[in-house]
Amino acid sequence: MKIAVLGSGILGTSSAWWLRQAGHDVVVLDRAAGPAQETSLANGGQISVSYAEPWANPQAPLKLLRWMLRDDAPLLFRPQADWRQWQWGLAFLRECLPSRLAPNIRALVSMAEYSRGILRQMRAALDIDYDQLSRGILNIYRDPAQFEASQRAAGMMREFGVDRRAISADEAVRIEPALAAYRHRLVGADYTPEDESGDVHRFTVALAERAADAGVEFLFSTQATRLHTEGGRVSGVEFIGADGRYGLLKADAYVAAAGSFTPALVRPLGVSCPVYPAKGYSATFPVLDPDAAPSVSLTDSGNKVVISRLGDRLRMAGTAEFAGYSRALNPARCQMLAQLAGELFPGALDIGRAAYWSGLRPATPSNVPLIGRTRVPNLYLNTGHGTLGWTMGVGSGKALADIVDGRRPEPEFPFIGL
Repeated sequence: MKIAVLGSGILGTSSAWWLRQAGHDVVVLDRAAGPAQETSLANGGQISVSYAEPWANPQAPLKLLRWMLRDDAPLLFRPQADWRQWQWGLAFLRECLPSRLAPNIRALVSMAEYSRGILRQMRAALDIDYDQLSRGILNIYRDPAQFEASQRAAGMMREFGVDRRAISADEAVRIEPALAAYRHRLVGADYTPEDESGDVHRFTVALAERAADAGVEFLFSTQATRLHTEGGRVSGVEFIGADGRYGLLKADAYVAAAGSFTPALVRPLGVSCPVYPAKGYSATFPVLDPDAAPSVSLTDSGNKVVISRLGDRLRMAGTAEFAGYSRALNPARCQMLAQLAGELFPGALDIGRAAYWSGLRPATPSNVPLIGRTRVPNLYLNTGHGTLGWTMGVGSGKALADIVDGRRPEPEFPFIGL
């Protein structure tokens, strides 16, 4: 079949790769000038199976109320005159019910573990270097009550087969000596040795190059504007090309992997796509002293910030801001990342040369992504991964390709349309 993939982030590019490996004729459209230029450009870099937890949990509503007036809050909901935000928010509250937590975690862990395994296979087979490190993820805690509460989540992860273990503050510093200057603030940590980190942008660009060599066509600077239908099926995708002219691309099947912008494409067709942007921030610091900068990927649970070493750079990323589609940088959030970097790793980083970034992470109310066939027979979704797009990206692409070919994917996951 000829298949059009809309989007060239980690989800779109991995979908294109696996569809081509299955023998399909694949063309990818993206409004950016190259692959992975938006949400996959500068995220936190973690492959974090151990923290594949939904934002929606029984404690979340009260936390959101406490954080509403804080510009630097880890999770911030800014009400907009947008019915889609309110609809999403109500669905989020439903997912906070205690009965929803375990099924959502089970789905996320299943896809995350599957995807990590697929990533390791691809890394070996394709010889892709993306500043990857396989040294685990260390989650640090300052507050004794928060550390104690975290062990309930860790226990649930262990029930699902994830080796997330509680350790002392001294053990945390032994695993990551760069935390020594901050030891007096730590009360404990979680450690998962199987987790990884790496630069999703570097990986996606390299995968797009391999895909192009294998015959995938990429149309960059090409904005998909509308899906045409005929006889209950998608008959073509209307686009504005690099030359500014309208065109119509016809294919046998279509994969919508355009992140937070997917709903605008599929809702006119009556396809439900409960995805709303959660703006995340990152700061990338040049490393001045390699020995004083961490090489184990870290999670600062209290600030909802992840930290990954990417060669001679250190990436700090996190927070979630539900405030519409603006990517404008909030100075308070940028300052929070810079201040935290200086506190954790004094003298290790060039704080003054930080590169700040924001991206619109496509989030579903449950954090469980939408992967599979829609009510329109030849239209498929691969979106809604929130903060776990890198963690679940390549596995989601392979699962989507299996669904297109009529096969049940390997992971136990609530695929749509199956």
